Amino acid sequence: MSTHLPTADAQDPESAARTERLRQALLAAAFTADGLLDLLGAPAYAALARNETVPALRATRGDGPLETLVRLFLLQHPVAERRARAALPVADCLADGWLERDGDDVRATVDVRPYGGPEGQDWWIVSDLGCAVGGAGGIGGARAKDRAQLVLGVGGASTTLAGITARTPVAKALDLGTGSGIQALHAAQHATRVTATDLNPRALRIAALTLALSGARPADLREGSLFEPVGEEKYDLIVSNPPFVISPLRPEGARLTYRDGGMGGDDLCRTLVQQSAAHLNDGGYCQLLANWQHVADEEWHDRLRSWVPRGCDAWIVQREVQDITQYTELWLRDAGDHRAGDESYAARYDAWLDEFEARGTKAVGFGWITLRKSGSDSPAITVEEWPHPVEQPLGESVVGHFDRQDYLRATDDAALLAGHFRLADEVVQEQVGLPGAEDPEHVVLRQHRGMRRATKVDTVGAGFAGVCDGSLPAGRILDAIAQLVGEDPVLLRDRTPESIRMLIEQGFLEPVASRG
Repeated sequence: MSTHLPTADAQDPESAARTERLRQALLAAAFTADGLLDLLGAPAYAALARNETVPALRATRGDGPLETLVRLFLLQHPVAERRARAALPVADCLADGWLERDGDDVRATVDVRPYGGPEGQDWWIVSDLGCAVGGAGGIGGARAKDRAQLVLGVGGASTTLAGITARTPVAKALDLGTGSGIQALHAAQHATRVTATDLNPRALRIAALTLALSGARPADLREGSLFEPVGEEKYDLIVSNPPFVISPLRPEGARLTYRDGGMGGDDLCRTLVQQSAAHLNDGGYCQLLANWQHVADEEWHDRLRSWVPRGCDAWIVQREVQDITQYTELWLRDAGDHRAGDESYAARYDAWLDEFEARGTKAVGFGWITLRKSGSDSPAITVEEWPHPVEQPLGESVVGHFDRQDYLRATDDAALLAGHFRLADEVVQEQVGLPGAEDPEHVVLRQHRGMRRATKVDTVGAGFAGVCDGSLPAGRILDAIAQLVGEDPVLLRDRTPESIRMLIEQGFLEPVASRG
């Protein structure tokens, strides 16, 4: 890992002009997400994500500007300086430290990976050499003596968090643990002011590069752990992809700052969640990725419910669970410990299992945590397991979830029956039963957007959902159904609100204003 990083000082007109010339050169060469796919083709592009570089090397044997940039910044291969001059303002890149000379060649000092923004923007994520996921070898192959301070590029966790984040316009946003700066870059598109923090000063410098090279406004960068750098300041949005990995200290006493939080078990994630309420404005969101322990004789739902601070609604989704052996193997390989030799690897593996045994940990969950500061005395806390495919981005679905919680909390059964509803878009009905049977065994409503939920409903529920177009109040619809099925309308009105609430909560039905 080179200790030297490029500079991109937005306050220095000459430095800002050099950065802009570099940015324009990247655009001119089509060194973009779409340009990469066109050049490499789908197989080689997918192979990069598996840290396999041979297909990309074969695809970049030409001497065009795009091939040059891919070899320099994604594959970290030296390129003849005369060739680089056809693709880049080499003098600017040498002056600011994006490139360094190696005889007659130049080589990149950092990974630069093209990244497509949500509205088609062409952005670039900067990271340490060898640490861009889909770059030249992944963390295990990073050329570094001291890997504790490495800064990773964009990966699956980063894009997941970016996808679930609420994107409503806000005045102030906080990216806690910014790393390469990808969350700050997204937040800069809809927040007037962005603050980004990190315990690793190297990460702050790289985040500044990501923002500058992508043409975004500079963020307020602060060094420190958790909420220490921001004092008592409050925000409308807090996002964090924290170092959530549940790991013991490595045998030599070091830890990888980008993944190991330095607290026991899942205490770092718990602390972040519990302290977030004090830093949220009313109505503000805190959204993060997290790991949590599954402990013997304790329900994991209850563990996570206990983390939610007073005055906050919460939506917690467990996406995956791994037993402690799978989890240990994943993160030992992430750190390259499997290359340390059989005896060393076994000792480190044993240390992880000792730690889990001491804490009574049987498995580790991974998922999303979203808090919304509602100030309610009766908070809505949803903790669920949902390992199924979803449709990203989910930011609008997150906002919709909490809007529905507000509606349900404020609406008693009488008001519910007087309310008007419509079936959400792209909900279909499936009937399941034996072929030729007169009636289905059960009816399923299925969403084709957002969380892509499916739920069983009875005949009344299916009929009710099917005619909800906002024109009639729920009570009148139920009266009509009661007449059709020969049921007492009073009894039907008494027993149906719970089912209607479930359909609203899960997003199958949407409250609408009366058309009258």
